[in-house]
Amino acid sequence: MLSILLFNACDDQSFDPVVKLNTPPSINTPSDGVEYILVESMAEESLTTFSWTAADFGFQAGVSYNLEFDVTGNNFAEANSLGVVNTLSFSDLSIGKFNNILLATGRPDGVFSDLEVRVCATINPDVEALCSNPLKVKVMPYGAEVEYPSLQVPGAYQDWMPESTETQIYSRLSDNTYEGYLYFGIDNSPYKYAQNFSWDTNWGDDEADGILNLGGFGNDILAEAAGMYKLNVNLTTLAHERLRTEWAIIGSSTNDLEIPLVWSEERQVLSAQAELKAGTFKFRANGSWDLNYGDNFGNGSLQQDGGDINILVDETYIIDLRLNNKDYGYTISIN
Repeated sequence: MLSILLFNACDDQSFDPVVKLNTPPSINTPSDGVEYILVESMAEESLTTFSWTAADFGFQAGVSYNLEFDVTGNNFAEANSLGVVNTLSFSDLSIGKFNNILLATGRPDGVFSDLEVRVCATINPDVEALCSNPLKVKVMPYGAEVEYPSLQVPGAYQDWMPESTETQIYSRLSDNTYEGYLYFGIDNSPYKYAQNFSWDTNWGDDEADGILNLGGFGNDILAEAAGMYKLNVNLTTLAHERLRTEWAIIGSSTNDLEIPLVWSEERQVLSAQAELKAGTFKFRANGSWDLNYGDNFGNGSLQQDGGDINILVDETYIIDLRLNNKDYGYTISIN
């Protein structure tokens, strides 16, 4: 009888454990559906305090919380991080910084953008993150020139000048990751990364292993062949990458044939003169769609994997591609 009672007690499906494992965080504040109108005169003030409940992975572990946002309905496919903390709240998001991020990701000023915000808890890359339900937020940014944190790239190609404002890469989301294009006009060009336009803080690569090392001599990074390079740096992990690129336009306007773009030292652009048909084209690198730019807004700005660029009339055009500045763009003019 005793064994039967024990078995029935263990088999009781109505029993609920007090602690549920793998519980994601839940956002407490702000409230769902909140609206923010960003004001430039309050740029230095905190937007709000985001707070949430603790995630439970079922065992003791150090948890990091990443607050991120994306356009409503995009299922966070292109999520942008607002900050990472190991606490249950985050208030270190200024109005000016958020406005910068919104403009940098193509959100128009003066109108509300529908966004979703969530917080994701992680303990290590091998364990799936636990993410909260999304919080719906409407935000209206103000018009301003976008300012990005930057890293300078002094090297032999520009006479080792960290003070130069012409050779920089930028953190467009102010998230410690930097990207940019620079043209190295000489083969086997050594370079380094620097901060605050001086040598006081600089990085090279001791082992040429893709990981930056602070300061030192003899740890220059090498751009092997002259050309336009895409540079990426993550100052959180100190990882860095470089990719030599050769650019062309291609689309129905070019009969689906590549028309190469050539570097103009005088005008500091990649350029081509070409007879184009009425139709469309995009810019792509190295003969592959893996890296391509189009125009989502029809305003001369470029976005990776962006929309087709329209040509309305059969004509001979000059196409200029500007990659070596903080905002990628292009111009098209009739020759």
